[in-house]
Amino acid sequence: MGPLVVVLMVAVLVLAFGMIAALLVVIRRTSGSLPRTAKASPEQVQAVHEELEQARQEAREIRAKAESDAEEILRRSESAVESATQMRREVEEESRILKSELKELRTDLERREARLAEREQRLDEEARRQSERDRKLGETEVELADRREELLQVEQERTIILERVAGLTGDQAKNELVKEIENQAKREAALIVREIEGDARKEGEKRATKIVTLAVQRIAAEQTAESVVSVLHLPGDEMKGRIIGREGRNIRAFESTTGVNLIIDDTPEAVLLSCFDPVRRETARLTLEKLVLDGRIHPQRIEEAHDRSRQEVQDLCARAGEDALVELGITDMHPELTLLLGQLRYRTSYGQNVLKHLIESAHIAGIMAAELKMDQPLLKRCALLHDIGKALTHEVEGSHALIGAEIARRYGEQEDVVHAIEAHHNEVEVRTVEAVLTQAADAISGSRPGARRESLEAYVKRLERLEEIAQSYEGVEKVFAMQAGREIRVMVKPDAIDDIQAQVIARDVAKQVEEELTYPGQIRITVVRESRATEFAR
Repeated sequence: MGPLVVVLMVAVLVLAFGMIAALLVVIRRTSGSLPRTAKASPEQVQAVHEELEQARQEAREIRAKAESDAEEILRRSESAVESATQMRREVEEESRILKSELKELRTDLERREARLAEREQRLDEEARRQSERDRKLGETEVELADRREELLQVEQERTIILERVAGLTGDQAKNELVKEIENQAKREAALIVREIEGDARKEGEKRATKIVTLAVQRIAAEQTAESVVSVLHLPGDEMKGRIIGREGRNIRAFESTTGVNLIIDDTPEAVLLSCFDPVRRETARLTLEKLVLDGRIHPQRIEEAHDRSRQEVQDLCARAGEDALVELGITDMHPELTLLLGQLRYRTSYGQNVLKHLIESAHIAGIMAAELKMDQPLLKRCALLHDIGKALTHEVEGSHALIGAEIARRYGEQEDVVHAIEAHHNEVEVRTVEAVLTQAADAISGSRPGARRESLEAYVKRLERLEEIAQSYEGVEKVFAMQAGREIRVMVKPDAIDDIQAQVIARDVAKQVEEELTYPGQIRITVVRESRATEFAR
């Protein structure tokens, strides 16, 4: 009720101020209209009365207006009081709701505090248990350390007793154990390898044999044996003197110009040309042949004949390279590569002409690619260029495979061809099927009967080394190199070597032969283990 009282008081004050204001107006007017003399005429008195009446009327109007304003203020105050009452009720309701929520929050907080206290209690108990456990673990570790020291002492005593009984030191026994475990691991590995190889052979051997057989059967390349010496037949022995010249002038000029050794011995009607560079040797042979046919032999004629012969040999090399490309159906090869291919016409490897070997390998690779549904031109290109580095082995140091790969890369051959060249002797790890087929074609062409030959000295040394490698293994009784070194028969002691160990020996010997020796084709290692039981009936 406080706001209502205030409003009423405000309304009364407004009404009072209004009445006071009206009276002040009437008084001001009355005081202004009264004459200042004591005597006044009736007209003046009448005028004053009229003015007083008018002032009263204005005071009544002001009073009425004040009452109206007071009533309006009263209404507004009542409305304001109602609004304030409504707001008070709303505030009281919100206060009640907030008190209820606050009570719930206080209850929840108390409940959480209780849970936290309970959890802290549990954590304290767990910490006490953990401390007890750590204490027990420390005691256990101390006990284990003591026990470990006791065990070490017992082990040392046991080792001393065992060494005394066995007559071996600890290191010797360890080596024996390691050797025994290694042999056992090799035996188990040999069993697994034999199973895997057996499964692989069942599927792959027939197809590989078919592909290789078809490739070999469809190739019929002629073979010629060449060496580092060329023989030139003369029309008569008197020509030797003309070749030598006065005080050996002609022969010195010839050797200086051609870079080839000219050997004139007691061989009738023949001279020998010796040089490791086949192109240079062929150029010298043609030069000497022209000089003999012309009959005029002196230093100036030697130089002229050598220039013509060198150009002729270069043309023959280019023609030979182009013929090889035409025969294989290969196009768009760099002219320098074609020229290097032609130079291989005069190069031999183990008596096998290198250019013919490359052509033969390319045919074999193409046939195998056709059987395997692969890119035949690419395989032919890989096989044709795999020995291109041999054309520069007299001029550049290094392996012919790496030299050939660098040449092919320089003249724009694609990366598969370059990789097949550099990997055909496993100097680079093989990463593509094309490289594997290039190796196979190279091996087939070089290992077929009659393809290659080697000197007697190298042949004997290779046989001796093969027998030495096989004889170096424990349990081997006899070793025989057979079929011109293409097979090794290893006879082992049956009481010292069992079947699994025999397989291990065969694999180890093959691996050592691959690492140490260079040979055409492949070498078979056969380990023979034979046991006999003999009794006599009397």
